[in-house]
Amino acid sequence: MSVKKQFLKSEPICKVTFRIEKEIGKPYQSASVVGDFNNWNAAAHPMNKLKKDGSFSLVAEIPTGSVYQFRYVLDGNTWVNDNEADGFVNSPYSDAQNGLLDLKK
Repeated sequence: MSVKKQFLKSEPICKVTFRIEKEIGKPYQSASVVGDFNNWNAAAHPMNKLKKDGSFSLVAEIPTGSVYQFRYVLDGNTWVNDNEADGFVNSPYSDAQNGLLDLKK
């Protein structure tokens, strides 16, 4: 998995590219990015499945100036972290962790 950031100079926005590789995404039909930036709403940032290889990707415009918690949701019920997150923090749910997305300039 990967997260790539492109900070815009003209606006306080970062274009963030989220990607789930085919090895993880192929058996799933859907994926979403959820986090503090979208109130953990799986419908807010659905990812596109690439038919060619089964990977998922999404480019999202997220406000800068904060560190956000996030995860991926696969098929609506499997929660996974991005191993290339900027860090990890304990989730308030069970023994899970959330990834961190640092968009402070």
